[in-house]
Amino acid sequence: MEVTKTVVLKLKKPDKGIRKTMEKYTEGMNFASNVVYEYGEPLSANKLQKLTYKHLRENIGLLSQMSCNVARQVSGAYKSLQEQIEKGKAEWKQIEFEPTNIKFSYRRDYKINQEKLSITTLDGRKEYEIINYSYAKQYFSDEWKYLASELVEHRDGEYYFHLSCEREVEEKPMEEASNFMGIDVGINYLAVCTTTDKNQAFFGKGMAKDLRKTYKKMRERLKTKGTFSALKRLKALSGKEKRLMKQHNHKVSKEIVEYAKEQNVDVIGMEDLTNIRDNTEVRKRDRYCHESWSFKQLQKYIEYKAKERGIRVKYVDPEDTSKTCSRCGHINRNNRRGLDFKCQSCGYELHADLNGARNIEHRVKDFRHDLESQGSCQPPDVDANETTSA
Repeated sequence: MEVTKTVVLKLKKPDKGIRKTMEKYTEGMNFASNVVYEYGEPLSANKLQKLTYKHLRENIGLLSQMSCNVARQVSGAYKSLQEQIEKGKAEWKQIEFEPTNIKFSYRRDYKINQEKLSITTLDGRKEYEIINYSYAKQYFSDEWKYLASELVEHRDGEYYFHLSCEREVEEKPMEEASNFMGIDVGINYLAVCTTTDKNQAFFGKGMAKDLRKTYKKMRERLKTKGTFSALKRLKALSGKEKRLMKQHNHKVSKEIVEYAKEQNVDVIGMEDLTNIRDNTEVRKRDRYCHESWSFKQLQKYIEYKAKERGIRVKYVDPEDTSKTCSRCGHINRNNRRGLDFKCQSCGYELHADLNGARNIEHRVKDFRHDLESQGSCQPPDVDANETTSA
């Protein structure tokens, strides 16, 4: 399986040549965008290149490879727009590009090592020093293959190279998997994990509640003031809150995948949260926190970190995972009361989030058995001395 990674590297001393190249590149993007818009439907990169190449080279002054990259990038943007249109989420429109990024092809117009980035600009080939982040060293080895990458101007006004790379990772076939881990995400604990071997771990206790409630109070206080400075601070506060949430999700996802690796997990199972806000029952006092925390972001972080370690990820149907007894399979909404789960049929008790994680583990394991035998496996026996909520 191929794993793709984007490594963000800051340029130490960018010059005016980068800004000039970026502005001309964007001019070319908007010209090509107008061609597609007037055509009335997405164009393939090859067809768009044929229609725009001469103008990009002679009138705008882009170099040969830049002109090819413009066609590919604009074509991709309109294909994405078309996908949104087909889902009923957008209408046909002309895409306007801002001078904030340039696409480069590896070897043709960029080369890179741990210290320097060499890129093609309108002033010729130039080298720029990059900040040597310790975490990035692992990506400068022969096992990584470099792909088309972007130079991006961030909101802080600094330039960063978004290095895209990929490598092969060995992954056990689903049919051969034997150790599974179910992950239940939520507001009391960001994640509760349990494996086929009944090992379990709780991550991020109270993180979601504490962060969201703190910022909710601050927002309400600023909204009450209604002054210009309060509204300005409110906007800055929103950005800070999102950054903190992202940091929490990164930290917890890393811990979860490290735990999965320690437990020799072959497949991680998680709920498909596509319609989580519509289909999940949450107490009124917790509703804001539940709806505003990015659980899907946490899952995506877990997914790509797991794939980097050769662990498969399978999403399962979330229906009734919180109401189903992980021992006998009985479904009843009264089985769960807050953090406590007590089966109304067999009397089995344990932490409610752990029960949900076990049901997820069962479902991904059942999927594996279905592949192997076209049947379904029975829920495993449960030890009598299992964990209950504190």
